[in-house]
Amino acid sequence: MRIVILDYQAGNVTSVRRALASLGHDAVITADPDAVARADKVIFPGVGAAASCMATLRSSGMDQSLRSVVVAGKPVLCVCIGLQLLFASSEEDGGTQCLGLLPGTVVRFQPTEPTLKVPHMGWNRVEFSDDPLAHDLPGEHFYFVHSYYCRPGAGVRVIARSDHGGAFCAGVRRDNLVAYQFHPEKSGRAGLKLLANFIAA
Repeated sequence: MRIVILDYQAGNVTSVRRALASLGHDAVITADPDAVARADKVIFPGVGAAASCMATLRSSGMDQSLRSVVVAGKPVLCVCIGLQLLFASSEEDGGTQCLGLLPGTVVRFQPTEPTLKVPHMGWNRVEFSDDPLAHDLPGEHFYFVHSYYCRPGAGVRVIARSDHGGAFCAGVRRDNLVAYQFHPEKSGRAGLKLLANFIAA
């Protein structure tokens, strides 16, 4: 099985590969669009700003490779900014046009209490709903670091929710495409279990 991690200068790729290695799986970190297109499973991670991430994806051609693997029905797992870039647009960087693979938008947290900080950073409980990758992870805590969250449009199934001054979408699925706002690779036992379930699916 060829597992590919997209490298688009958004950081965190080494942490993902290390987590997979601890599960006994080798993964290739690549910025080569052809390597992405040949993958059996793709992981689209990242920590970064929407505009710069999209610029790198477009200039490298990886945006089209990612579209091709999604259309081909190959399993794709997206994490943090990887989730946000799937949608049509983001409020970040004054407004950014994203990949548009899923309908919906990405908006900034607007805390209503002074104790609620942005970015939302740290461990938070996640409630999963009808997600085969998380069937054995009810109510586990996962690690977040983000200032924006997604508002999915029609046809996108919300599979995970968390709370930061109100409930927000922490995970979505459509067909072979699954995405989480939190970082499985930084979430200890529960995160490793989620990654293992993705590889085994």
